[in-house]
Amino acid sequence: MQRRVILWSLPVVALLALYALATQKKSSAPPDEPLIAAFKKSYPASVSDAVELVTGKNGSMAYDMKLVNGTPIVGRAVTSLVKPTTPEQATPALSTKHSVEMIDNAKPGEVGIIVMEGTLDIAAMGNLMATAAKVRGMAGMVLDGAIRDVWDIRRMGLTVYARSISPRTAVGHYATVARNVPVECAGITVRPGDIIVADEDGVVVVPQERAEEVLKKAQEIDQRESGMFPFIRQFKSLSKAIEKFNRI
Repeated sequence: MQRRVILWSLPVVALLALYALATQKKSSAPPDEPLIAAFKKSYPASVSDAVELVTGKNGSMAYDMKLVNGTPIVGRAVTSLVKPTTPEQATPALSTKHSVEMIDNAKPGEVGIIVMEGTLDIAAMGNLMATAAKVRGMAGMVLDGAIRDVWDIRRMGLTVYARSISPRTAVGHYATVARNVPVECAGITVRPGDIIVADEDGVVVVPQERAEEVLKKAQEIDQRESGMFPFIRQFKSLSKAIEKFNRI
């Protein structure tokens, strides 16, 4: 009887050990920096308005930058630039070199930006790069280009925004030229270290040097809107709410 108890307990011990390891890994994940944590509490739409009010410029990427999979994300940008080239220069290694280096050197919570210059028909990323981004702990990827292996990426749970979906490979057509340089992504300049705030509404870029101003303005907008909802419900009038709060 004693032997049976011991044998039965071995799987339990193994499960407990695995649980402890998983808990340890989870608890050892670095906390968000205060600025990132604060932006996570603001609506991306409010952040978009705030960027425009603070900088005088639009900070929202083009309308066709869509959420392919995942949840809202906030994180600092790391970038990769990809350009058309000859088949000889677009080998499997060269076509993804800087994008792979960007992912392999990414810190947990960062957002990868890959720009495919001049095409929406060729995939900037597939399931192999997505797997690497996931295990590196990246918050997600934003692709000015196409995504492929969508089903597999949805299964693994990586957050991805992209302008299109296509099975075509970059090999033989495109090669990366640089990483962590300023890029033009879906109409908006993104520099390494800029803050990306994104949800189903779209992707907003917050210039890092104006981030605190933008955050303060976004918080003011959120606070004002939070007072509008009960006012509208009470008086059943949107026009009166707009007049009172000067917000729509």
